[in-house]
Amino acid sequence: MLQVIVASLNPAKIAAARLALAQLLPDSPFVVTGVAVDSGVAEQPMSDAETYQGARQRAFAAKTLVPEADLWIGMEGGVEFSDAQLTPRHCITFAWIQVLGQALDNASRSASLTLPPIVAQALANGEALGPAMDRLYQQSDSQPTGGAIGMLTQQHLTRRTVYRDTLILVLTPWLNPQLYR
Repeated sequence: MLQVIVASLNPAKIAAARLALAQLLPDSPFVVTGVAVDSGVAEQPMSDAETYQGARQRAFAAKTLVPEADLWIGMEGGVEFSDAQLTPRHCITFAWIQVLGQALDNASRSASLTLPPIVAQALANGEALGPAMDRLYQQSDSQPTGGAIGMLTQQHLTRRTVYRDTLILVLTPWLNPQLYR
């Protein structure tokens, strides 16, 4: 049985891994377990590079914690402004997903979503994306479910679905090992 470790206890991230693997391996047994690890980056990564670093560090931390697993997955959501001034003109949110396994060390960035100026301003003021979205939509703890993606797309997409699709892309070398030697 394939043992997969997601480097997070976030239900949306664990569900995304389960959905991706169920789609890729419909006839193979697997178990997905989340573990709490530190990303080594800020609670709210504010750049592409910092977000990637967080995903990669999560995957390696999970591998250290549960070395007997087959795959280790680090997922990190982040934001980035279009300029260094942290102005709300253009701010996007996205995620990096890193997967480690036997002969596998691959990552991919998800699709990006432009955030509303009011949310971008909250981020520029030091607030994290989840709390900013919760305040805007008068909700609490929406991050583990649909997150900003779900709220802003009216649930047409969610963190779970975007992360699932990105994870499938990350696993392409694993699915086609003869092409990625």
